[in-house]
Amino acid sequence: MSSSSPSPSARRSRSPFARPSADDGPRATFGQLMPYLFEQKRVLVPILALSLLGALTSLAQPLLVAELIQRVQSGGVLGVIVWLLVALVVVSSLASGFEHYLLQRTGEGVVLSSRRRLVARMLHLPIAQFDARRTGDLVSRVGSDTTLLRAVLTQGLVEAVGGALTFVGALVAMLVIDPVLLGLTLLVVLVSIAVVALLAGRIRIASQRAQAKVGDLTAALERAISSVRTVRAAGATDREIAEVDGHATEAWRRGLDVARVSALVVPVAGVAMQLSLLVVLGVGGFRVAAGQLDISGLVAFIMFLFMLIMPLGQAIGAVTATSQALGALGRIQEIIDLPQETDGDAALAAAHAGGRADPAAPAVEFRDVRFRYPHDVVRARRTEPEAPLAADSAAPDTHAPAPAAGSATGSGAGAGIAADRPWVLDGVGFTVARGRRTALVGPSGAGKSTILGLIERFYDPQEGAILLDGVDIRALERTELRSRIGYVEQDAPVLAGSLRDNLLLGRADASDDECVEVLERVNLGEVLHRSADGLSTPVGEQGVLLSGGERQRLAIGRALLSTAPILLLDESTSSLDGLNEQLMRDALDAAAAERTMIVIAHRLSTVVDSDSIVVVEHGRVLGSGTHSELVETVPLYRDLARHQLLV
Repeated sequence: MSSSSPSPSARRSRSPFARPSADDGPRATFGQLMPYLFEQKRVLVPILALSLLGALTSLAQPLLVAELIQRVQSGGVLGVIVWLLVALVVVSSLASGFEHYLLQRTGEGVVLSSRRRLVARMLHLPIAQFDARRTGDLVSRVGSDTTLLRAVLTQGLVEAVGGALTFVGALVAMLVIDPVLLGLTLLVVLVSIAVVALLAGRIRIASQRAQAKVGDLTAALERAISSVRTVRAAGATDREIAEVDGHATEAWRRGLDVARVSALVVPVAGVAMQLSLLVVLGVGGFRVAAGQLDISGLVAFIMFLFMLIMPLGQAIGAVTATSQALGALGRIQEIIDLPQETDGDAALAAAHAGGRADPAAPAVEFRDVRFRYPHDVVRARRTEPEAPLAADSAAPDTHAPAPAAGSATGSGAGAGIAADRPWVLDGVGFTVARGRRTALVGPSGAGKSTILGLIERFYDPQEGAILLDGVDIRALERTELRSRIGYVEQDAPVLAGSLRDNLLLGRADASDDECVEVLERVNLGEVLHRSADGLSTPVGEQGVLLSGGERQRLAIGRALLSTAPILLLDESTSSLDGLNEQLMRDALDAAAAERTMIVIAHRLSTVVDSDSIVVVEHGRVLGSGTHSELVETVPLYRDLARHQLLV
């Protein structure tokens, strides 16, 4: 992301015919497009065969017509020639129809393949990429951009292979019939090819800009729809409509840019055809009158002329479609080329005896951890309010030199780290005893949620280390690390689907009886039984059919259902009423007897009985201990407890 991107007005004024510049976005090459086509090679082979068959039958037709004219002039027998000509026309038509079906099928296969590849890559990206990018734009790349790849096949690229044979065959035949007429025809054709070549790059750029604007539109619409209740309650519906309309208008303008460039390409084939035909008719008629060419030869030459221009039209269509597809493919490749989340560090794994746990070590240990968010994430938070980012991380900065060599960036965390702003976490160190409950408390923005995010390795610290059972978490495969952790996020997200779907995210092999049991434990039995669907009861988009407290309890139930020995709970009871909070505390206490728990809470009443409490402020640990110890030793904690009437 560039902090110097042009203003909307500047982007609107940029001519679609401008030459490529550094801000035209990612570029794709034809070589990057070929793997998508070769994946369909089993279907491409019969398509090419049909295309070649169509070319051969087409090339034979002018020769038969010339022979037919000569027999008419000489009074010869026509029967066999006529029937052979009819047979060629029928075969050519059938081959063309079947080829069209296979092309459409192959085009859909290319779209499916590209979507699979893009989704698989996208969902393995580092969390920093999701924090820095707009959800709607990512969705647009999967939906809209991949669709343009279909046009590469359906609008002439594969047909151009058969067209090339037709073109060469027609060229040779025309050379034999009359070299002078061929020379004049080629002059017109070469001029048209030069025009198309000059416009192809402009089409790609205009298409790429148009797809980027479609991404902006999708992002704006996704934001408005996902927050529709907030928008309605704030009376901001018309403003959001205007915002989305603005992006729709920009997408329309960019679409017109593509149309303007394409409009210059489309007439080229027609002009070339008309000029060539006029030249051939004029000069050819003169040559027939002069006895230098017979009438059958002129008719055959004209038919071959059509066959010469037809592949040219196909080539122009293929160039236009390919240029548009390359613009979209550039946006697809931008995501595919991004690094995925890294696996465990082999050197660290070796240093930690292959990642084997130490039974005597604390369950979790922070050793002098320092961390700040990547520059792109911070900037995205400033410019894109909907970008998901923990509230703890608010520390905007717009100047971000690269991290020092050797810094542990992991998952893209170090990309563009802003070294001239305060650390989100600055020298954090504490331990969490195995099988105990530890609470993190402190004012908003202290860094508590960031601590849990680092344990999950959504990011890696720039300095220091985090150990799990005595092993640096960077020595572990991320899948192995996260299999040991149950995590309930601050906003307790619920996925669209059913109660069962949400619970099985935590443990895919859980039985229905286990799901029902955990729902009862978190006091969601009423939700379970309010519908005859039971576990199949839908929860709505983002859990909209559940209350805030029910969503939190479902998220906690999902974590409890997992067999993870460590539970991370970020403000997990903030939306619960007094009764449900007590029931939830009882359920968590039962879970704590078997697991290690790290709990974030603003209401100290929910954590005063924790085995250990860690007080965090401005990314630093002020102290740790029990409630009574901290009241005596940490002024900030004492003030918090006093304001909540706990002392």
